[in-house]
Amino acid sequence: GGLTACSGAERQISTMSALGIQSYCAPAEQEKLFVQKLRQCCVLFDFLSDPLSDLKWKEVKRAALSEMVEYITHNRNVITEPIYPEVVHVFAVNMFRTLPPSSNPTGAEFDPEEDEPTLEAAWPHLQLVYEFFLRFLESPDFQPNIAKKYIDQKFVMQLLDLFDSEDPRERDFLKTTLHRIYGKFLGLRAYIRKHINNIFYRFIYETEHHNGIAELLEILGSIINGFALPLKEEHKIFLLKVLLPLHKVKSLSVYHPQLAYCVVQFLEKDSTLTEPVVMALLKYWPKTHSPKEVMFLNELEEILDVIEPSEFVKVMEPLFRQLAKCVSSPHFQVAERALYYWNNEYIMSLISDNAAKILPIMFPALYRNSKTHWNKTIHGLIYNALKLFMEMNQKLFDDCTQQFRAEKNKEKAKSKDREEAWIKIENLAKSNPQSLIRVDSTGLNGPVAMASDGPLTYEEVHRLKKTNGRSRSGNCPSSVCPSVLILDQVPPCTCHLNHYDLLGDML
Repeated sequence: GGLTACSGAERQISTMSALGIQSYCAPAEQEKLFVQKLRQCCVLFDFLSDPLSDLKWKEVKRAALSEMVEYITHNRNVITEPIYPEVVHVFAVNMFRTLPPSSNPTGAEFDPEEDEPTLEAAWPHLQLVYEFFLRFLESPDFQPNIAKKYIDQKFVMQLLDLFDSEDPRERDFLKTTLHRIYGKFLGLRAYIRKHINNIFYRFIYETEHHNGIAELLEILGSIINGFALPLKEEHKIFLLKVLLPLHKVKSLSVYHPQLAYCVVQFLEKDSTLTEPVVMALLKYWPKTHSPKEVMFLNELEEILDVIEPSEFVKVMEPLFRQLAKCVSSPHFQVAERALYYWNNEYIMSLISDNAAKILPIMFPALYRNSKTHWNKTIHGLIYNALKLFMEMNQKLFDDCTQQFRAEKNKEKAKSKDREEAWIKIENLAKSNPQSLIRVDSTGLNGPVAMASDGPLTYEEVHRLKKTNGRSRSGNCPSSVCPSVLILDQVPPCTCHLNHYDLLGDML
């Protein structure tokens, strides 16, 4: 399945139909015919620029490959030592090629869920070569000790490079092929893991574009499942430095199920990794992309399903602070997905054991959104969560209710005091404009200064009110504090006197 035919291709391949490998031939003759047919399958045809060229010989090669698949599947003792280099060579010649440039956009414009993949034109031949090589690897006669001379690091590197193929059919065969090689060649395992790491690093920190991430993660899920305990430090570093940063990439949706499976596999192997994993997820938590946030909530629930109670205690407070934000999300799918946690029996048992810490975190978000969220479904789910909390610990629930009301009343009183203070300032501005606070505009640049000299006008008081009295200098903007009054100022006032209380005392 390449691009151009070898010189003398027709002459070489025209004898194929006469090379049937007959089972009644002597073993030496069968081996000779097998080698000859393998070599003839190294002829490459042009499927891309001229699909209609050499149709007869393309069909002859397809039939020959198909015949060899059947031959190697149904006959024993046919994989002799001279066959190994020939099979590997056939695979290398047909498969190892420079992949064509992506027909889809790259970078931010690329949408792996929308953009159609480009299918490999030479697939009728490539598929049979993959099938033949897999039957070769899976044959009872296959001997890794002989094959390792030919299936080496260079072979594996070229195989891994093919995972960037846009054709999902090819990536599926590659996944199975690499998995078989990993299982049979112990000496190549560390190299395979290292090269996969390099692909991931390049994907995360450089390109953010690779077609085979999901397939590579699927292979790794199987590999992680077979890790011996205790886990090696190398494997823990792989989790923390490679798998977790994969959550940052924009195209997470393409490979997230496989990534979540790998993470959960690690936690089932070693529960002490729970805290760094959960804290990393909270660190990478999406701020503005709601579908991605739903994915994080899915993964977090999978983690909570396998979490040890002793590990849960370490992460519950930051975790439920994030869940409180999710419950308050105006995007109903985010809020809905977070509230579904209350339908999980194991999570509810963890919450029940730690209600004294969790309920005070969750109660304000639940109570507030039970009144204000726009979506009726969310109201029902919040009611269910509050009901479960109430049944869990009635006294604690009542305490949280009282505390929430007290905080709300305190906020109302503070807001009222603030409003009254501003009303007094406005009245003072109306009644005696010449005695108002003067503005020292020394060092101020143009539009940020309210005035350069003279008293504050009534309109300027309104402008001041909108700023809530924040001062660039960090000092209190009252008449007894020598600060500069300007608009749009940061940071907020840090004066030892409370601005609003001071105004109240003055007036």
